[in-house]
Amino acid sequence: MLRFGVNYTPAQEWFYSWFDPEWAAVRRDLEDVAALGLDHIRVLPLWPVVQPNRTLIRRRALRDVRRVVEIAGEVGLDASVDVLQGHLSGFDFVPSWLTDWHRRSMFTDPEAVAAQVRLVEAFEEHLSDLPNFLGLTLGNEVNQFTSAVHPARMAATPEQVTSWLRALHGAGGRGAGADGAGAGGRRGFRLNAEYDAVWYADGHPFVPAHSSRFGDLGVVHSWIFNGTAQGYGPLSYESLHHAAYLVELSRAFALDPARPVWLQEVGAPLNHLTAEQAPGFCEGTVRAAADSAALWGITWWCSHDVDRRLGDFPELEHSLGLFGTDRSVKPIGRRFAELAAELRGRPSPAPLREAVVIPVDGADVPLSRAELGPGGGVFEAWMERSRAGARPALVMSSTAGDRAALAARSLEHTVAAAPTGRTFYTSVSDAEVLERATAPALD
Repeated sequence: MLRFGVNYTPAQEWFYSWFDPEWAAVRRDLEDVAALGLDHIRVLPLWPVVQPNRTLIRRRALRDVRRVVEIAGEVGLDASVDVLQGHLSGFDFVPSWLTDWHRRSMFTDPEAVAAQVRLVEAFEEHLSDLPNFLGLTLGNEVNQFTSAVHPARMAATPEQVTSWLRALHGAGGRGAGADGAGAGGRRGFRLNAEYDAVWYADGHPFVPAHSSRFGDLGVVHSWIFNGTAQGYGPLSYESLHHAAYLVELSRAFALDPARPVWLQEVGAPLNHLTAEQAPGFCEGTVRAAADSAALWGITWWCSHDVDRRLGDFPELEHSLGLFGTDRSVKPIGRRFAELAAELRGRPSPAPLREAVVIPVDGADVPLSRAELGPGGGVFEAWMERSRAGARPALVMSSTAGDRAALAARSLEHTVAAAPTGRTFYTSVSDAEVLERATAPALD
C-alpha cells in the first residue's frame, strides 16, 4: 500500500512550540491531518531543545516527542521522527556546543559523533514501543552543513561522511525493514535524508551511495526551485516529473534492486508557482511519482503555513502548507487528499524495461553530477524518454554492462545520454538568504 502523509509543522508557533508544547493545539493539528485521510506524519524536533549540551539529553524533551507520537496514534496516524534538526525552512538549529567559541564538526569530531550516537539511542529508547512509531530519520538535510555555500561549513571528505553514517546507523542495533520489523531488538526503520546536492553537486562530500545504500529505505527530497523551474518552467514536464526522476536516481545507486524509496519531502513553492497553479502541480507530481513500484510513500511539505507574525522566513515558507494558519484546508490540501484516496491502493506499476545510463567511476561516484541535474545530459535524456512514453529507469554504467544485474532490475536495454556540459542547478532556494550569509562581517 502506498503511504500518504505530511511533514508536521505546528500551526501555533511553528517548531518553536517545542519549547513549551500545548497538547490541545497539537491534537487539533493532527486531527486536521487525519481528517484529510492521510496516514502518517513526520515529526521534527529541534536538536538544541533536546540536546542543549553535549552530555545532556533532556528527558522532558524526549517525553514531549513521545507525546506527539502518542497523540498521532490516538487520531489514527503513524509517525516517523527525525533526530538531528538540523536545518528547517531557512534556519539552522545547531546546539551551541558545535558553534562559535565551541566550534567543532558534527561529522568528524569524535566527541560530537559520540553525542549524536547517544541521542539516536535515546530516541529509540523512548519511542520504539509505540505501535504507530515508524522509525527514525537521522536528520533533516544535514548534508547542507558540508556544502561550500554554507556560511559556517563543517567540511568533511566522503570517507569521513561514511564513518559518520556508520556510527549513527549502528547505534542501538541494526536490521529493521520498511515494514518496521527489526532485528537486534530494534523496531522501526532508520534512515538518512539529504538535500539534492548529493545527486547534483560535483565535489559534494555526500555521494549518491550514501543516500542509496545506508538506512532501510532510500530517501529523496524534491524541490523545483533548484534550477528545474528556472530552466524549464514551473509547470513544465521536467518540473512535474522531477520527483519521479529522483526516485529513479535513488534506485539506480542502490545495491538492492527492490529497495523502497520514500519521497519524504515535496512541495509547491510559490516563489515559482502561483497559488492557483499549486493544486495542478501537486497532482502532476504525485501521479508521476506513483508510477514507480519502488515508491514507499509521499510525505508533503508541509501541514500548516508558517504564521506571518514570525519574522525573517523566506517568503515561500509562509505558503507551503496544506492548511492555512487558521487551520482551513487550502485547495492544494483537498487535491492531495483526493489523490491519496485514489492512489493509496493502486495496483503495482509495471516494471521498467529501459534505463538511461549514468557514467560512474570505480567507486560508483558519477563522473559528472552536473550531468544528472537539471540542464544536464542524463537529466534531459531521462525526461525525453519519459515524455515519449518509455517509462525509463536509471542505471549506473557499472551495472549497465552486467546482463545479470540488468535482469535483476527487469531491464532489457539501456540508453546513452549525450553530455550537455551545462547545469541549471542551484543549491540555495532563496537568493536573499545567500546574500545575507555572504555579506561582509559586521564591525
